[in-house]
Amino acid sequence: MWSNAKDRALRDRAAQVIPGGMYGHQSTVLMPEGFPQFFTRSDGTRITDADGNTYIDFMCAYGPNLLGYQHPRVMAAIERQQALSDTSTGPSPLIVDLAEALVGMISHADWAMFCKNGSDATTMALMTARAYRGKRKVLVATGAYHGSLPWSTPRPGGVVAEDRAHLIYYTYNDPQALADAVKQAGDDLAGIFATPFRHDTFHDQTLPDAEYARAARRLADEHDALLVVDDVRAGFRMSRDCSWETIGVRPDLSAWGKVLGNGQPISALLGNDRAREAAANIFVTGSYWFSAVPMAAALETLRIVRETDYLEHMQIIGELFRSALTGQATGYGFTLRHTGPETLPMVLFEEDPDFRLGYAFCAAAMKRGVYLSPYHNMFINAAMTEADIAETLEATGAAFEEIKQNRDTLQPSQVLMALMEA
Repeated sequence: MWSNAKDRALRDRAAQVIPGGMYGHQSTVLMPEGFPQFFTRSDGTRITDADGNTYIDFMCAYGPNLLGYQHPRVMAAIERQQALSDTSTGPSPLIVDLAEALVGMISHADWAMFCKNGSDATTMALMTARAYRGKRKVLVATGAYHGSLPWSTPRPGGVVAEDRAHLIYYTYNDPQALADAVKQAGDDLAGIFATPFRHDTFHDQTLPDAEYARAARRLADEHDALLVVDDVRAGFRMSRDCSWETIGVRPDLSAWGKVLGNGQPISALLGNDRAREAAANIFVTGSYWFSAVPMAAALETLRIVRETDYLEHMQIIGELFRSALTGQATGYGFTLRHTGPETLPMVLFEEDPDFRLGYAFCAAAMKRGVYLSPYHNMFINAAMTEADIAETLEATGAAFEEIKQNRDTLQPSQVLMALMEA
């Protein structure tokens, strides 16, 4: 029997000592009522909450779980390096090994720099673009997420206009809107940011149009600016290379994170020789940026990426999840929208503008052991099996039945609606 008594008690304690009780993208304030906030174990495809409830996890820690939690080869590499050294006065030789590995795998990359978070990597890209020719204006797509620092955070608290004074916004996948933004920047264009595909929260995902991607490359070249692909979320889930290699466009810079160490804290900025001098002239650092254990985990993760069919397996499992859930929904009288790559599935209900169907469905599935998101893209990991999908469908079938029976009484999330209106 599902219970969340311990989770509620932890929330009460947290509210006394942590502002808001919890913060950041892993706060469950926007999730359906009762979603667990605290977890005690993760293994393979599953997570266990503070009350001992176990879930098939389709959020994968919001992306870092690429190969499966506690992957044995990655864990062995971590243990070997922990016995030697981790955070020290300088980096271990692994920093060179890891840079060489990434340069050998990513077609546009001639060099690599390492940090901890996706926000670190995208900010390094921003700084490098501005240092390249001493210009200031940076183009970003409206609604795109590039991290949580003042220049990029989606929430306004603590942010002043000056933090974004030199950002210009354009509509993703619209070459004309991009060209208009470039014109607005004039002679002060430093860089153009793009995501691998449109993956804005609360919205359908949209794969990039080749014309738009080629326009971004052409405009950057014409104005001697740097093109940046933010691969923090999608890296190694669409390709073994930079995600825009799939449409034949190479950036000058790419930001990476989440999956690099299969859960270990490490991110990276990769760049070509055009941007090398600019990257060498920015000052960025952190006491834990050069720790050896995450680099050991990343090296082993990259070996698995190169040597196994992890990607093809995820694509098969993702398509199985998508097609089976669609058929199941139809049988219960619902229509779903699946958008984006099959390895990063976004699942929304048709005719559900206030998310009341999506919220009730995910809440019902959660109480039956499947952790889904009603408003954010999800993630497939390489440890998922057909048996996991079959078990998922047992839970989602019961969830569809529950919301069908209670459809007239379902309520939207007031917190979510207030956020969307803001």
